[in-house]
Amino acid sequence: MNISIIGASGYSGAELIRLLLQHPEANITAIYSNSQAGKAIQEVYPHLNHIFTEQLETIDCAKIQAEADVVFIATPSGVSSKLTPALMNGKLRIIDVSGDLRLEAPELYKEWYGKEPITQDYLDQAVYGLSEWSAAAIADAKLLANPGCYPTATLLSLLPLLNEGLIDGKSIIVDAKSGVTGAGRGASLGTHFCEVNESISAYKVGKHQHTPEIEQTLRKLTGRDAIISFTPHLVPMNRGILATSYATLADGVGAEQVAVAFSKAYEGKSFVRLRPGAYPKTKEVTGSNYCDIAWHIDERVGRIVLLSVIDNVVKGAAGQAVQNMNIMFGLPETTGLAFTPVYP
Repeated sequence: MNISIIGASGYSGAELIRLLLQHPEANITAIYSNSQAGKAIQEVYPHLNHIFTEQLETIDCAKIQAEADVVFIATPSGVSSKLTPALMNGKLRIIDVSGDLRLEAPELYKEWYGKEPITQDYLDQAVYGLSEWSAAAIADAKLLANPGCYPTATLLSLLPLLNEGLIDGKSIIVDAKSGVTGAGRGASLGTHFCEVNESISAYKVGKHQHTPEIEQTLRKLTGRDAIISFTPHLVPMNRGILATSYATLADGVGAEQVAVAFSKAYEGKSFVRLRPGAYPKTKEVTGSNYCDIAWHIDERVGRIVLLSVIDNVVKGAAGQAVQNMNIMFGLPETTGLAFTPVYP
């Protein structure tokens, strides 16, 4: 496949380059970044010296349409909504790694993102690409909304239980912690070393834009009502997300039913590793496309505690995007992604 990457100067864009260079069916034909146009990519990311030396170009939608089979849009929110209408031509597969296509209602996007949404006709065409749950729809998609990092970690742990009616969908509390790469590469006071180091902090309590994405997907994929309380935290590490989710178990539900639900949902799914009773660490999935899920039942209070870890830049962004590309083109999902996590 001939591939273009828009936003190649960001962390997700750089990770896409790393993954696609190892992909046997991928050919990166062009990389784009209006902010860094004219620079060679190794000037922006010296780790690519002698490995990948293409020049970053100004975004050219006509050129992308003519040259590419698939384009990844790895930009901040608010950019893809402007580019997508100019890119769609019936042939090109578009994988949007930003948040512009994830919410099905334009007014919901405007409320939670505070930006002008793309029009409804494009949202109606977009497929939400949670790889393990929507493969059939992804295979036929021309326009794909790649899930957010927090939603990926959270949804993969909650969906099997809500789908089987084992938890109360209105009792869900999500406490999630992310490394600083989740904020992107742009400098800000909130991600300054002196502000983040030796500290942990919550942010956007009750207001994070991934909240409606998680609720929307829980409802759509299970047909059950779901409302969550979601609090994200920033921790002083580069990569990784730990999502700890709490939910009230339905009457009579025990450990065996929970285990069966997870096994049923993820049998044959290469990138979900079930670890009942364990305490997964973000370090155990670093640099990989794996999601490790563990669970503990607190019988005293009738709740289940779910622990889910991913690398936010891989499974939470670029890795799942490549996994979705594989599904789109009829390749094994593990193509170009079957590598061992980096440890320690």
